[in-house]
Amino acid sequence: MATKLTELLNIKYPIIQAPMFLVSNTAMVKEAMKSGIAGCIPALNYRTLEELKSAINELKLAKVDGGSFGFNLIVNKSNLKFREQLRVICEVGCDFIITSLGSPEETINQAHKYGIKVFCDVVDLQFAKKVEHLGADAIIAVNNEAGGHRGNMSPKDLITELVTHCNIPIISAGGVGCKADVDKMLSYGAAGVSVGSPFIASIESGVTNEYKQACVDYGAKDIVMTERISGTPCTVINTPYVQKVGTKTTWLESVLNRNKKLKKWVKMLRFAKGMRDTQKAANEVTYKTVWVAGPSIEQTKAILPVRDIVAKLTM
Repeated sequence: MATKLTELLNIKYPIIQAPMFLVSNTAMVKEAMKSGIAGCIPALNYRTLEELKSAINELKLAKVDGGSFGFNLIVNKSNLKFREQLRVICEVGCDFIITSLGSPEETINQAHKYGIKVFCDVVDLQFAKKVEHLGADAIIAVNNEAGGHRGNMSPKDLITELVTHCNIPIISAGGVGCKADVDKMLSYGAAGVSVGSPFIASIESGVTNEYKQACVDYGAKDIVMTERISGTPCTVINTPYVQKVGTKTTWLESVLNRNKKLKKWVKMLRFAKGMRDTQKAANEVTYKTVWVAGPSIEQTKAILPVRDIVAKLTM
């Protein structure tokens, strides 16, 4: 399965274990690397810079041939820790960074000084061309089957458009739960895939067994979009609690969002509250269950070790 992505990251299979807020951890990434793929963790999964530094050093010691690791950075104003996280990641070192929700220019400029590759989340051609111009090493094409913050275009339409108009590798994100899905994305011209939701129900993930079991019990038809986590539409499992509270922002937030001066602060407050609620649901058994996932959980039939999930994607 040699592609431009396997060459970029020196991995056996063209697969990235996608960064997932509160789900991804070093245990998952270690097993991903042993299985011949890349693993990525959101920097926001660590409360302090010392914890982030410790995680990077742990993964550096565990790195094996045929695997690689990276970190995801939220690069917009909602992440007040961005610059310090970027500094630590660059100074301690990793193989790649994935940027999300903002301009990657500063990240690209700093990371390249340390030989770290930068892949950028995009949802359309306009932003893809911008990040290519800024010097990104690859594009993460987030389609309408992705979990979390997803795009609006189908995998086929988005991949083929970006492959036609861009000159750097395209990595498809969304809609992959088995090897047939991987093969389909590669047939459209993708150099690899970023896979998240199937790894939620891994033995190594740090979330509750209830969250993992929900990924087994629910399917693609149970995924809905909500604005109540970050203010930006996000896919979640349609649990009874989600049905009760609804998926739209409150009327007050809608009014305040129309005010240019207040809009940024409203989004920051919603992001902070949404992250706290999501953390509680991920780490505690509670009636307030807001479980982020994508439709590819349709292929999740049991809670398995990471190595077995990789096997499903490659064999």
